[in-house]
Amino acid sequence: MTTSAATAATLPAARGPLSEAVRETLLHQRRADLDFDGLADADPLGDDLQLALHLCYELHYQGLPGVSAGWEWDPELLRLRGALESRFLTALRENVAGGEDVAGELDGLLVEPLDAEGVSHFLRDHGDWAQVREYFVHRSVYHHKEADPHAWVIPRLRGRAKAALVAVEFDEFGGGRAEYVHARLYADLLRAAGLPDGYLELIDHAPGSMLAVVNMMSLFGLHRSLRGALCGHFAAAEITTAPSAQRMDQALRRLAAPEACRFFYTEHIEADAVHEQVMRHEVLGDLLEQEPELAADVVFGIQATEFLECRFGEQLLDSWRAGRSSLRQPLPSD
Repeated sequence: MTTSAATAATLPAARGPLSEAVRETLLHQRRADLDFDGLADADPLGDDLQLALHLCYELHYQGLPGVSAGWEWDPELLRLRGALESRFLTALRENVAGGEDVAGELDGLLVEPLDAEGVSHFLRDHGDWAQVREYFVHRSVYHHKEADPHAWVIPRLRGRAKAALVAVEFDEFGGGRAEYVHARLYADLLRAAGLPDGYLELIDHAPGSMLAVVNMMSLFGLHRSLRGALCGHFAAAEITTAPSAQRMDQALRRLAAPEACRFFYTEHIEADAVHEQVMRHEVLGDLLEQEPELAADVVFGIQATEFLECRFGEQLLDSWRAGRSSLRQPLPSD
C-alpha cells in the first residue's frame, strides 16, 4: 500500500541513502526498502544518518503522518535503528574527554569566560530579526518535544532522584496548565514571529547538527543503560538555559520582538535557575548515592551535550559571520 503524494510531502525530504531508505520504507510499508549499504560510509554526525535516526525515533513520540503505529516495534526497523545508534554513540564517545568528576563538570558549566561568543551572545549584541527567526526555526525541532525525551528516564529512577526529576518535568509541562506547557509556549513564539508552528513542520530547514542534539536526548532516554547520561544531559541543559534565555530576552527587547517571543525566554530564566539546583543536588546527588558507578555516564551526558550544542552553534555563527543564511533551505515566505 502506498501513501498519497500529499502525505509524502508532509514527511521530511531525504538527505541521502540512509534517510531515503527509512523514508521510503515507512511511506510504502515495504521492509525490503531498508538498506544498510550506506551505513559504513555515512558521517555519524551528518545530515543523512541523523535524519534517518530522527525518523526512527519519531515513531516513539507522536508518530509520522500516514505511517502505521505498528512500525514502532518492527524488528527490522529496530535493527537498522540499532546500527545507526551504534555509529552515533561511538562518535559521541570519541569526541568527549570522559572522566568521573561530576562536580567538576557541573562547576565548569557555571563559569563563563569573559570573551564567550555563543549564539545567544551574537544575537544579543549583533543579531538582526532575520537571524533571530532562523534560530527559532532551528530550535523548533528541540522545543516541540522539549521535555518529552527526559520523561523516558522516570521509571528508571528511584526515591528522591525520581521525585525531584518529576518535579522539574511538572514545570516543563506547564504545572498542569496546558497553555503553559513549554512546547505550547514555543508554538506561540513561532506564530508571533510569523513562522509555521506545526509539530516538526520546520525540520527540513534545520541542519543535521540540530537533529543530533535532539537525537542524543532520544538515544539517552530510550536506553536504560544510558540513564546516567540522560540525567547528566538534563542537568547540563538546565544549568546553561537560564543565562542563555536572559541573553535571548535582551536580544528580543533590542529588536522590539512580539511579547510572545519574549515570554518563552523569560519563563525559562527563573524556572531553570531553580531546576539547576534540583537537578544537581536532588536528582544527580541521590542517583549517585544509589549508583555511584554511573558517574562516568553522567559526565558523558554533560560532555556530549556541550559538544553537540557547541558544534551546532559554530555552524550557525560561521554562516552569519559570512553573511549567509544558516537554514538548509529558504523559508517559503522568504
